[in-house]
Order: sequence, then structure tokens, then C-alpha cells
Amino acid sequence: MNYLAHAYLSFNDQSLTVGNMIADYVKGKHWQEYAPGIQQGIQLHRAIDSFTDTHPVTLAARDYFQPSCGRYSAVFIDIVYDHFLATDTTIFTDQTLATFSQQTYATIARHHGILPPVFQQVFHYMRQHDWLYNYRLMDGIYKSFSGIVHRAKYLEAQTDAPFGVLEKHYEQLAAHYRTFFPELVAYVKTYPH
Repeated sequence: MNYLAHAYLSFNDQSLTVGNMIADYVKGKHWQEYAPGIQQGIQLHRAIDSFTDTHPVTLAARDYFQPSCGRYSAVFIDIVYDHFLATDTTIFTDQTLATFSQQTYATIARHHGILPPVFQQVFHYMRQHDWLYNYRLMDGIYKSFSGIVHRAKYLEAQTDAPFGVLEKHYEQLAAHYRTFFPELVAYVKTYPH
């Protein structure tokens, strides 16, 4: 899952939200340097990633991206899942997603001083370009895909390749999300924290 899902799956707990959002930027045992609630968010993020990455539905969804994106297919699926979450009318409307996004940015901003330096830079762009809300829009997904293609060291695909996969298999990928996401929510709700 990508940023929107990690924020959503913190269920409005501020410490969990911060930990969940910074987890990829906290290496080794440095997670132990944070307050207990943020530590729990970091651990929750890792549990969510593990559950997602090994789930049979996610593995099937990755197959669509595998030919053109290779090992980066997992990264593209994380963004695709965030798109379907952002457009999931059982969870968000246009207005509630906009509000949720701003509340999440405000929560992170209140903890700016403890954010890992690299995440501080990422957060600046995230908030400035409203990434969380823009997962709702195909243009936002295109920009996210472009960023990955631009930064990826071993990805030879052009931005149009993964975006083309999304467009071609949109309904199948949406069905994968609808099967997978409720199981992830149920898992997180039973996860100890």
C-alpha cells in the first residue's frame, strides 16, 4: 500500500499516522528512538506491507505489470491500490477525501521536528501537490508513475508503459482491490497496538 492507505489504516490515531507515514524512511533499529505510539505506527506499516506483498490477490494483480515493470510491479500496485481507495465511494467522497488529506498533512506537520530528514523533503512535495487527494485522479496516478519511472535505477519502461497497463486492465485491477482491501482492513483491526 502507498501513502493514502497507510494514513487511512491508522484510523485517525495521530501517533499511528506519523509512524505509518515515516516507516519507509526509518532504517534498522532507529524505530526504537521514537515515542511508543509512533513505534507502533512504524511496526503497523511494516505489517501492512508484509500482508499486502504476500497476499495472493496482490500477487495476481502484479502479474499485469510484471512484463513491462519487472520487480517494480509491486510499487505500481501500491499506487493502484491507493487510487482505488481514493475512489472507493464506500470510504471516501470527493469532499471527505479532501478533508482527510488536509487532516493528515496537519498531523504530520505537527510532528515535523521528529520526521526523518528525507521524509521532511518528501512531505513538503506531498503537501504542496496534495498527493493524498490526487490519487483520486488519473492525472495524479500518471504523475506518481512518472516519479517512480524517473527515480528507478533498473526500470527501462517508459511512464506510458505502467499507465497503459492500468488503463487496459482497470476493471480487473479494481476487482482485485475490492477483494483485497476489506481483508487488509480486517487484518489491521485485529493487529495488536
